[in-house]
Amino acid sequence: MPADLDPRLLRAFLAVAEELHFTRAAARLYVAQQGLSRDVRRLERELGAELFVRTTRQVTLTGDGERLVPYARRALQAQDDLLAAFGQARALLVDLNSPGLGTPRRVLRRARELAPEYELMARYESGLTWAAGEMAAGRLDASFGRFAGLDPALRAGLDHQPVRYEPMAILLPEDHPLAAREAVPLAALAGEVVYAGAGNPRTPEWTDLARRLFEGRGIELAAPAPLAVGDEEFERIMVRTRTPVLVVVDFPPMPRTLLRPLIDPVPLSPVSLVWRTGLAHPAFDTLRRAAAQVAAEEGWLRRPAGGWLSAKDSATMSAHN
Repeated sequence: MPADLDPRLLRAFLAVAEELHFTRAAARLYVAQQGLSRDVRRLERELGAELFVRTTRQVTLTGDGERLVPYARRALQAQDDLLAAFGQARALLVDLNSPGLGTPRRVLRRARELAPEYELMARYESGLTWAAGEMAAGRLDASFGRFAGLDPALRAGLDHQPVRYEPMAILLPEDHPLAAREAVPLAALAGEVVYAGAGNPRTPEWTDLARRLFEGRGIELAAPAPLAVGDEEFERIMVRTRTPVLVVVDFPPMPRTLLRPLIDPVPLSPVSLVWRTGLAHPAFDTLRRAAAQVAAEEGWLRRPAGGWLSAKDSATMSAHN
């Protein structure tokens, strides 16, 4: 047995163990696949154990490989903790979906207050489906969004913590007839065409939620359209199409538009903190604690009486409450 083990070899092993795919593991670690394979083989030699069964079709853990996983995680966590104690921990990369969205921004702000010694850096991936791919590749640590709306293959490598049942709203051109109301009943949207991100590969979980909400209410889902990036493009498209947009109540202000909450019933968007299974970072527990604190203080996980939530989302969120 070796007197010392290079942590790099353990990181290589753990990436392959979690991905069960050398190409994806190499992409996650930003290394060449050949170098990753070399590190795994070196670790196997040093431990005197075969850790993976490799075929042309799949990679699986051996018994020794399964036994090593928890030890490797603890060893790497200890290294991260040591580096953090001396101000050298890497940044925790947290996706806030889009600039200005209130829920993830408030959680991140609280986490920074709780752990000022760590660097928690914001990213903006514009949708949980896209962020899930980035988390799987190791380019992102955590995100926020509708966990039940992810493809099962993506959910398999992720975990989540419910944060909020966020009321939904409708974003209207400022001269739209419904803009005169303080709140818009869902029944008033019957006959309207409403945009909910159809065709956007970053946000299919949001489009699916809208489809479930609109079903049986006479509300038409707007056809796929090019994604408008930036306030100027968003304003231009709103003026040209006059299409209402399904959003959440904390959606940031946009030029020449008015946001109106939806009522009768109040539709709810389930928001979770989502992360890659097995994530080890000294600031991650702080992020989870921040999410729980803010949710408790604001009553974010209390469902309003008569609020609408899809059956699929209700089951997914309740399983963690």
